[in-house]
Amino acid sequence: MTFTPVMEPPAPVEALSDILMRIVSELHDVAYLIERIEPQLLELGGGADVLNSPDAMKVMQGIDLAVQKSRGLAEFIDTITGEIPHGWTVDVATALSLVKLAEMQKALGGATRHGHSQPLSKAAGDFDFF
Repeated sequence: MTFTPVMEPPAPVEALSDILMRIVSELHDVAYLIERIEPQLLELGGGADVLNSPDAMKVMQGIDLAVQKSRGLAEFIDTITGEIPHGWTVDVATALSLVKLAEMQKALGGATRHGHSQPLSKAAGDFDFF
């Protein structure tokens, strides 16, 4: 009787700088999606008059802050990525398995995605069956 060990396929090892740049792209996408909420809220709330409410103003300021933070994190990661040696690699398999959104998992895993995750051409209520 012979024993043949089962070999697992090698883990997907990628350049750290490539992964970080995908995260930068996702953060810019998040900022874009958040930014799109602001005019929609104004429209739903009755136009610019809604800004006379202190609570509504806090919500709008919170949206602006979320956009600024997302973009700030993206720029920070983009800047430090330029300092990372090209030979640094990481195994992304476990991290990718924790990402629950399929589109984000594809984007972070290296699949090519063009444009934003929520294009403007889709109308409210449009969705894809899965």
